[in-house]
Amino acid sequence: MASEIFSINGPVIKVRKTKEFSMMEMVYVGKQKIVGEVISINADETTIQVYESTTGLKPGEPVYSTKTPLFATLGPGIISNIFDGIERPLRDMEKISGDFIGIGSDIPSLNEEALYDVTIEAQVGDRLEPGEVYATCPETSMITHRCMLSPLLKGGVVKTVKPNGKYRVNDVIVTIEDDDGKQSELTLAQNWPIRVARPVKKRLSISRPLLTGQRIIDTMFPIAKGGTAAIPGGFGTGKTMTQHALAKWSDADIIVYIGCGERGNEMTQVLEEFSELIDPRTGKALTDRTTLIANTSNMPVAAREASIYTGITLAEYYRDMGYHVAIMADSTSRWAEALREISGRLEEMPAEEGFPAYLPSRLSQFYERAGYMQTLSGKEGSVTIIGAVSPQGSDFSEPVTQNTKRFVRCFWALDKSLAYSRHYPAINWLSSYSEYDEDLKEFYDREVGEEFLKTKKKISALLAEEANLMEIVKLIGADVLPDDQKLIIEISKVIRVGFLQQNAFHKDDAYVTLEKQKKMMNVILYFYDQAFDLVSNGVPFSTIVDSGIFSKLSRMKYDIPNDDLGKFDSYYHEIDMFIKNQQDD
Repeated sequence: MASEIFSINGPVIKVRKTKEFSMMEMVYVGKQKIVGEVISINADETTIQVYESTTGLKPGEPVYSTKTPLFATLGPGIISNIFDGIERPLRDMEKISGDFIGIGSDIPSLNEEALYDVTIEAQVGDRLEPGEVYATCPETSMITHRCMLSPLLKGGVVKTVKPNGKYRVNDVIVTIEDDDGKQSELTLAQNWPIRVARPVKKRLSISRPLLTGQRIIDTMFPIAKGGTAAIPGGFGTGKTMTQHALAKWSDADIIVYIGCGERGNEMTQVLEEFSELIDPRTGKALTDRTTLIANTSNMPVAAREASIYTGITLAEYYRDMGYHVAIMADSTSRWAEALREISGRLEEMPAEEGFPAYLPSRLSQFYERAGYMQTLSGKEGSVTIIGAVSPQGSDFSEPVTQNTKRFVRCFWALDKSLAYSRHYPAINWLSSYSEYDEDLKEFYDREVGEEFLKTKKKISALLAEEANLMEIVKLIGADVLPDDQKLIIEISKVIRVGFLQQNAFHKDDAYVTLEKQKKMMNVILYFYDQAFDLVSNGVPFSTIVDSGIFSKLSRMKYDIPNDDLGKFDSYYHEIDMFIKNQQDD
């Protein structure tokens, strides 16, 4: 007999005098069977967190046990799909309940009627171990789906296999028998509890960057494949736009975009843009390597908390196939606010700014699921996590930002003044950092030359020196500075405007290769060194400014096509001619 609801407090349901439930068990609440999860048990009552609206729910309605944890269904059909926070397909839900999600919408996560062209990899008599592939099928034009033996099952000997052909996700295609004689039927799909990290054979060292084509990221503050990054910024500073650019241009095989508690119009824009964008690497639809989880601010708050775990579970699943996956979580602040609201309803003791005391541990559990891994089948795959943080009033000292900094190694701090001056990406080069330089040194030395990191450090030093000089300029003006310091300010302006700032709508500037980034830095520093020698020899700084080379260097990102880097030679020639003329004079 089903237990009965005793009290209802928003998404928090309590059931008294029952011992049939277990911690983290998924349950169905009420006559409409809305999805919930057991989050607390004592001798007298069980507390359940509900992932849908409790409007109309009454005490006395039944609560049904499932004896299983909250899980994600993993199989072909995830890529190109749009899910809510508990992996219900929003397109299918719209057909049933319209533009607004109905309560208790029991819809399978994957299309159970779709047919996939399956190639069976396993043969009768083979021994199949957890993580090994037993079938493959093309999921999209870019992604081959590899069906793997679930780590929840023991390995066993293949007893029967179906012939190659078209199958649905729930069709049995292989049966195995373990050492205890227990037989298991394998389909194209499997279930996995979302709060449990999928196992791997070994965590590998990080050594390859996630290339994004954004100069301030790839050169100044790189992130590694399998790494973690935070993008903190106040309202309107471009967190979502930066993540859009990373989703479009990064060299990850698969993108998992989690819209966690964001405004509905922003998520609508994401859905519309992603469906229209063409993947620049392949020329095919970007959605062919993207899956979206949309849990907007007007959706149930508890599902917002679950959406992060749903997203990371999908990412780990594709990582286990040997893909490199990047997660865009927008934003973890909204997720933390969901934790705070639920914690308040549970009457837990609040910590700083009302957030629960376990906020740091929850953040760490999420970010620790990133990594570059050797999978159970021996392949290499990675999950890279890029989480946006939305501190109120751009206050980076608030708890979510500060605790996030403890668990990420890359911090791209968005600056309100840069954003409002239309500097994109609005990443502040003074307050941002990356701890991946040494991990990636071997890659940079091999791919773009040993001088790359040294050049980057010189660029950083000039920007830091400019910041110090601008403090003096604010007090006494620029006219009193000596010419060598005026040169630093002017060349730093070239770095800021000509190198760090990008135009997302320009064909040659939206994405820039590492080779072009290196050549841009080299020519800027070459001119700085030559100009510094002239100033040291008494040539007036105004003469150098009048040459027009500063302006030309600021425009080179537009004037030099990505496929014609030989044009950099003309810049060196012009600089050399100018220097020679000044020396002759």
